[in-house]
Amino acid sequence: MGASGEAVAAGLVDSLARPGGNVTGLSFFAVEVSGKRLELLKEVAPKISSVAFLGNSTIVPEMLDLKHLQSVGPSLGVMVQLVEMRGPEDFESAFAAAVRNRADGLIIPRNTSYIAHRYDLVALAAKHRLPAAYGWKDFVEVGGLLSMGGNLADSLRRAATYVDKILKGAKPADLPVERPTKFELVINLKTAKALGLTIPSQLLMEADHVIQ
Repeated sequence: MGASGEAVAAGLVDSLARPGGNVTGLSFFAVEVSGKRLELLKEVAPKISSVAFLGNSTIVPEMLDLKHLQSVGPSLGVMVQLVEMRGPEDFESAFAAAVRNRADGLIIPRNTSYIAHRYDLVALAAKHRLPAAYGWKDFVEVGGLLSMGGNLADSLRRAATYVDKILKGAKPADLPVERPTKFELVINLKTAKALGLTIPSQLLMEADHVIQ
């Protein structure tokens, strides 16, 4: 695995420490990072109080993220609600539902299938003037507000070490699954300005990339 979701819940491995089968590699799943995205969104847009999580209720990692977000939301003064979005055919209706439910912010799950549709999702967020946090920097590079997540390129490079070990005789069952060790915060200042938001200077200093 170069960048899997929740490998244990998906039944790919017995545990991260002892995979136990013929699959190992790197997992990109970390619920605590989803909580950090919500914290960052609140820091950038302090007036938000209701955030729509545009997720798919049939995908276990997304629901684990949602559960975590709903547990940390009250401490931030934010209610997190699920708005069902299972694919591109649901984009328009999901955003409409978020607006109808009076959401004033968005969390887009870290779903790799959405990267190909990042232009559409970012455009809808802009159309409805909703500050949004993403899991992939690809969204911020095309106009999204901010992202926080593991570095995909770094993860894939690390996956090569697993290939090397296995080709040299190591058993996947004995190679622990690794979680991300390098995270990136990316902020788009142009988008923040369009939404009437001021990014705290400290946050700009902490960001790995700031898009002007």
